[in-house]
Amino acid sequence: MKIKKEKVENIVNSAKKTTTNISNKAKEITAKSKDKITTAMDANGDGNIDIQDIIILGLRIPGIGINRRNFLEKEFSKKYSRETVERAIETTPINAGIPLNEINKIADEVIAFERNCVTGISAALGTPGGAAMAATIPADIIQYYGYMLRATQKLMYLYGFPEINIHEKGQAFDTETLNILTICLGVMYGVAGANNAIKSIAKALAVGVEKKLINTALTKGTVYPIVKSIAKWFGVKMTKEVFAGFFKKAIPVVGGVIGGGITFVSFKPCCDKLKNSLKDTLLTNPGHKDEENENIIIDNINKNNT
Repeated sequence: MKIKKEKVENIVNSAKKTTTNISNKAKEITAKSKDKITTAMDANGDGNIDIQDIIILGLRIPGIGINRRNFLEKEFSKKYSRETVERAIETTPINAGIPLNEINKIADEVIAFERNCVTGISAALGTPGGAAMAATIPADIIQYYGYMLRATQKLMYLYGFPEINIHEKGQAFDTETLNILTICLGVMYGVAGANNAIKSIAKALAVGVEKKLINTALTKGTVYPIVKSIAKWFGVKMTKEVFAGFFKKAIPVVGGVIGGGITFVSFKPCCDKLKNSLKDTLLTNPGHKDEENENIIIDNINKNNT
């Protein structure tokens, strides 16, 4: 009886040891996978995964950058004269006499088109097995945000914003480019302050504030604290989407679900928020009644000139 008891204890201990080894091995694979993902996605080299990394990697995907002239020409030449199209390109579509309801219609078509493109992103996060998935998850997330960036550029151009410099200079994108796109993504997700920030930039453009002053506001002036706040919000979101989604969805998923809860369904509402914000600014609506906190750029310029 004693021998049998010892045998059972040995089996139990052996099972515990095996379980511990498996657990340790799983933790090791998880750690390595996390490191691989961070290395793959840390585009700005600061050791973290944040919205700036997503924007940089997204803009590097062929076809994500939108040429303003080519886009506006393609959209408006179907229905308007060469003179009207050129005026839309040189100024804004509204200033060219294109009705806002027509611009809104094209904006809806843009959102629908880019949303359909999102369906091409694989719903499966890769094969089960830790490190093997490290390359697939960043690709899914980056592609998803890449289509958001495409939609963002198109919407901004339809609603009067000038060309955004989406080309790298050497090994880096302009800080003002990253920051204005950060604000737009913030509007899409309803981050506090983002809506007022984009409307403030639109107002500054509408009243003729120099680009240099707007860029200063974006990179180290009155708008910059909002950019930092939005980036901080996205930092938490990125961590959940990349890592939480990675570990929870270590098996293929069906139904258009991407890691961390990014879904096909969420794309349109996000784009609609940006569209609704852009279509009611001083750039597109001369009768727009701005809120007091939409004047952050103008107020700062007036303050410095007194």
